[in-house]
Amino acid sequence: MICVPESKAHIPKDIIRDRRSRETYSDHVPHSFESDVVAAILHHMNDDHADDNLLIARAFATASDLEITHAAMTDLDGDGGVWQITRAGLPEELRVPWPGGEISERPAVRREVVALYDAACERLGIEPRPHA
Repeated sequence: MICVPESKAHIPKDIIRDRRSRETYSDHVPHSFESDVVAAILHHMNDDHADDNLLIARAFATASDLEITHAAMTDLDGDGGVWQITRAGLPEELRVPWPGGEISERPAVRREVVALYDAACERLGIEPRPHA
């Protein structure tokens, strides 16, 4: 007889056994960039690309009749970027996954933000500017 802790008594035994398998359950933790790297990227995005932040927010936020009037990038990790957006004076958080999937290298952040910008332009029917 298998002894199942009471807290798991309602879970079928095969699920308990499979729980240790990555095929069934993911223990995924996104890559965390060093805090100085994140700070530098956020500074660059918010100082040099404020219009791009707004464009990305308008393209990827949940549809609403309320216009997004402000967007600032507030965080990022290996899975995507995070923006604080404002609609009708109310802040909300927007998380957008990187188009190319998970990343773990600093140079990949630029590639993925550019891809987000291009995808945002496409969604909104805007001609993207050339990238340096």
